[in-house]
Amino acid sequence: MQDSFVHKGKRKNLVEYLRYRIGISDENVLSAMNEIPRHLFIESIFEDFAYEDRAFPILAHQTISHPSTVAEQSELLQVKAGERVLEIGTGCGYQTAVLLAMKAHVFTVERQKDLFDFSKNKLRELGLYPKFQSFGDGFAGLPTFAPFDKIIVTCGAGTLPTELLKQLRVGGKMVIPLGPTDEQVLYRFTKVGPTEFEKEEFGAYKFVPMLGNTNQ
Repeated sequence: MQDSFVHKGKRKNLVEYLRYRIGISDENVLSAMNEIPRHLFIESIFEDFAYEDRAFPILAHQTISHPSTVAEQSELLQVKAGERVLEIGTGCGYQTAVLLAMKAHVFTVERQKDLFDFSKNKLRELGLYPKFQSFGDGFAGLPTFAPFDKIIVTCGAGTLPTELLKQLRVGGKMVIPLGPTDEQVLYRFTKVGPTEFEKEEFGAYKFVPMLGNTNQ
């Protein structure tokens, strides 16, 4: 698949939808989503629908999130250029690519080997390089590289992974969906002290579940 003028036109329409229908106002997010070719991260049979606000199946029985979900999580992170962002759940690499287009230094972890391999190859094809890409357990985070300015969790967690909160710097933010497998609530935690956090709630979503360990 190539990134044609048709794809770019559809991307522009998606960005207008995100701006005016979803209410995304962070120009950094909108610019990044206008830049990244989402159709290259999904199966070719879905190519014609890549810029609709829909989720699609990807490898390992996972999904690529709705563009509106990617935009909303990215906006809630309030990413600034040069910040260190830990992403839990690389998936197919689309959210990773958006963060990289936002000029973040991305450290990303994926527990499914098929997705780890796919995303690493896809990002490389597009000339996008995270600071570190790991095949491993997202619950553990990446303590060797901590602290992080921001943490984004792209899968639903049944309980709050406190190990990740420890890896935030004071002043840092973590965006994470929490709740049972059928529906989660999206939260943002801001670390206001070494062991103190502010919690904000942003409504109901449905994410694939966050799992421990790894899957070859």
